[in-house]
Amino acid sequence: MSAVWDFADFDDHEHVHMFRDRASGLTAVIAVHSTHLGPGAGGVRYWHYPQRAAAITDALRLSRGMSYKNAMAGLPMGGGKGVILADEGAAKTPELLAAFGRAVESLGGAYVTAEDVGMSDADMVAISKHTKHVSGLPVASGEAGGDPGPLTALGVYLGIKAAIKQGLATDSAKDVRIAIQGVGSVGGGVARRLAAEGAKLTLADVNLTRAKELAEELGAELADSAAIMEIEADVLSPNALGAILTERSIEKLRVPIVAGGANNQLATAADGQRIHDRGITYAPDYVINAGGIINVALEYLGQGSREEVESRIHLIPGRLAEIWAESKASGTPASAVADRMAQKLIGRG
Repeated sequence: MSAVWDFADFDDHEHVHMFRDRASGLTAVIAVHSTHLGPGAGGVRYWHYPQRAAAITDALRLSRGMSYKNAMAGLPMGGGKGVILADEGAAKTPELLAAFGRAVESLGGAYVTAEDVGMSDADMVAISKHTKHVSGLPVASGEAGGDPGPLTALGVYLGIKAAIKQGLATDSAKDVRIAIQGVGSVGGGVARRLAAEGAKLTLADVNLTRAKELAEELGAELADSAAIMEIEADVLSPNALGAILTERSIEKLRVPIVAGGANNQLATAADGQRIHDRGITYAPDYVINAGGIINVALEYLGQGSREEVESRIHLIPGRLAEIWAESKASGTPASAVADRMAQKLIGRG
């Protein structure tokens, strides 16, 4: 296997750590992209990777995205990400979570962990017994913190509304046809908010039972998780895993807007140009999906209430509008405009 700095997604990361604990079975990667603005903050993902190199790639890509996300959200935090490699069919154990907590603590605060795919707030509590550098813990009503999913969903919903205004010249989601890929904590929350406003939804998820139940609840249509990428609609909202916007999939898109909460939606930087060339309004993922990290970052920093969190999340549409205005004025893809803004903020402009 190549050295980590030879990976295509290595981007002058400050730290990349591999952890192995035989007793618990922990195999993990923690990547810290930048601490220019503060400690590298980002959730830990529990996922089965058929090839272990893919876990390193995921950590590299996701940590860079967190640097950009935290910078664009105005947070005094850098970018980091943890990945725990899950054995197929194996369950998380208290011993494994304890070992990951010790791994985080060994970095001395360079990385602050939180909840991501495959993890829960209960897992964060278990991890917190072994490190103080963790957020997303249960909190009292009205305080910042806790499960980041609903706050991410709020930001994505507001971002979709901004994209509808930008791409369709309407302030309302009523009767707007929206295809949602992934209806977990974030996508499900987005779907419920849009349904309440009268949007016409088509839902898809690899968990067919979950998608079917939500479709029945909301009176939405149901589609195959892969086929939804080619559905004719007004908005495609990716809210599952990343790298779904490729040269091939972009050619087949039948929507004027792509706006969703999934991380790293563009498979490559060139795909940002491709989606721009098709005239599609694209909401850069790390801008639209910042609600969750705003929530857990303010919890970790001890700054602000739930009201303050939501106030900051309501700034997301304005950031997107600024990006789209610059994109239109310069002819530069929205993804590249956002990247340049973020890079400048982390001292790499």
